[in-house]
Parts: sequence; C-alpha cells; structure tokens
Amino acid sequence: MNETATAPPPATSAPSDEEKKWALFAHLSILVGGLVTFGWAASFGSFIGPLIIWLIQKDKMPFVADQAKEALNFGITLTIACFVLLMLTIFSLGIGALVTIPAFMVIGIAALVLVILAAIKANEGVAYRYPITLRLVK
Repeated sequence: MNETATAPPPATSAPSDEEKKWALFAHLSILVGGLVTFGWAASFGSFIGPLIIWLIQKDKMPFVADQAKEALNFGITLTIACFVLLMLTIFSLGIGALVTIPAFMVIGIAALVLVILAAIKANEGVAYRYPITLRLVK
C-alpha cells in the first residue's frame, strides 16, 4: 500500500458550509455503505457513496471533489484488503479464518476510527488524508 500520502491541494479559499457538509457526507457514506452491505461484506459497499458524491460534485466544488476522491480511494483500499482476506480464508479451506477473522476486526475498527476522524476534519473545512491508502483515483 502507498504509505506516502500526497499533500492536499492548496486551499484557494475556505470551503463554504455546503462544501463542508458534502465532504462530511462523502466520508460518512463509507460507513453507510458498510451498514447496507452488512457483516463481513461491509467493505464491499464502502466505496459506492463516495463515488456517487465525487461524480456529482467533482466539477462544482473543489474541496468536496478532493475529499470524496480521498474517501473513494480509502473505500477501494478497504474493499481490496477485505477481498484478499476473504480469498485467503476460502483457499485455506477455512483454516485461514484463525488469522483473517481477527484481521477483519482490526480493519473494521481502524476504518471506523479513521472515517470518524476524516468526517470531523471535513466538517472543520480541513482536507484529510487517510494513512495507508492506495491512491488509485487521481
């Protein structure tokens, strides 16, 4: 995973209250996607909300576009990590679950904490960068 986080773009002006709300929604939509898809598959729906917000707002609100793209990249990273753990469990005929179930728990708790931190920062108008995130959408 790419551990060198790219710096957020320089702020040309402070984000408006509407931009802050949309950015907040982009981050929180990761959790909503996780709740909608339930259980172990929670990460598989985590990138849909940020993707929709990014596609809608990318040309209108630069701060929202940046934060939605960041949330989208984090959601994709979560999906990839959970898919790899799922494949490890399947290919090991369930024996790998001794490792993957605790790993799923750690990923879930870390994702919850990081999304809450990102949402708080976005609500303050500060660009947030998730650690250990693949930056696939540029």
